[in-house]
Amino acid sequence: MPTESFVPVIESLLDTDLYKFTMWQAMLHRHPAAQAEYRFICRDRPEYPLAALAPEIERQLDHLCALRFQPEELDYLRGLRYIKSDFVDFLSLFHFQRHFIRVSTRGDALDIVAQGPQVHVMAFEVFVLAIVNELYFRRHQTPDVLAEGRRRLQDKIALLRDFGREPARRFPLLISDFGLRRRFSRAWQTEVVTALRQAVPQFVTGTSNVALARALGLVPVGTMAHEYLQSYQAFGKVRLRDFQRAALEDWVQEYRGDLGIALTDVVGMDAFLADFDLYFAKLFDGLRHDSGDPIAWGERAIAHYRTLRVDPAGKRFVFSDGLDLPRTLALYRHFADRVQPAFGIGTNLTNDLGPMPLNIVMKLFHCNGMPTAKLPDSPGKVHCTDETFLAYLRQVFGRAA
Repeated sequence: MPTESFVPVIESLLDTDLYKFTMWQAMLHRHPAAQAEYRFICRDRPEYPLAALAPEIERQLDHLCALRFQPEELDYLRGLRYIKSDFVDFLSLFHFQRHFIRVSTRGDALDIVAQGPQVHVMAFEVFVLAIVNELYFRRHQTPDVLAEGRRRLQDKIALLRDFGREPARRFPLLISDFGLRRRFSRAWQTEVVTALRQAVPQFVTGTSNVALARALGLVPVGTMAHEYLQSYQAFGKVRLRDFQRAALEDWVQEYRGDLGIALTDVVGMDAFLADFDLYFAKLFDGLRHDSGDPIAWGERAIAHYRTLRVDPAGKRFVFSDGLDLPRTLALYRHFADRVQPAFGIGTNLTNDLGPMPLNIVMKLFHCNGMPTAKLPDSPGKVHCTDETFLAYLRQVFGRAA
């Protein structure tokens, strides 16, 4: 590809999800010497072979590794009360190391592995996914596709305006954009979130994209992801059975009341609730759903809080698993008079233009030389390359195969 045709996908290191920063800070303070391996996965069969993108991805990664945080970006992060000054100082010196990430192909398949010190490789994830997505969908970016995307966007706005005429419930509808990692393009995500914010600001209140939150004056949204809790499976300071408690305790100590939404499905809701006792129920502001049936999950969470004599109406329930607007509104109507619901919508906001979105992820598979696993309540989301460890994890937490 000629040099003059290069168009960078990523132009700012703020163009990532907030929870990458919040987990990054916690790891820098609690486990700065951890080593980790993250692997790219495509869960479906794309129309266009991802392997053909490898040379372009290499160039985009070269560009990414040349970027630095700018002074005004560091000032923005420093202004978030839960971001500590020493972490911002670290970011002022940080840049991605190119030798920690490698790209290869297997037939039509694409392999991307980031391996090295966790505080140097964990932030690759969202950038890699955004790069692969945008390069793939540049081949679909025609006037007709963009026109269809804008038509669908106007349908979403109309649906929310219609919803606004319904009788008010106890708690308001709060929607955040969670669509960075699978967006059609950076420009399209900006257009979508800007349009929603202008048309229905009472409902669309935040975004996980830190750069976009800064540019549009939105609230940056996010706490923790699976990789944070999975890492504690390998740290060895506690029994495997206690890794969730250790991770949650470190989070409490790091953020002292901020960022109080706990992720529930690293090894399933049963195992999570067994660890989420009165202590954590009082310390955390709420829970995030990311696998399994959301209605059943919410009802179980409400029952658990009531068993602990904690009023669920004082808790935030964040739903973020493959949502579209109709499903979001149905969940809101079901829960909004009993808990404080919030919704993170991803692909259906930022990649709903007609072409089939890619189902791609980049997950933590090893930490400190040990396997880690994600064993959620949706079988298709299980991630582990070590069947022996997966079987042991199932046994420890009483999960059927």
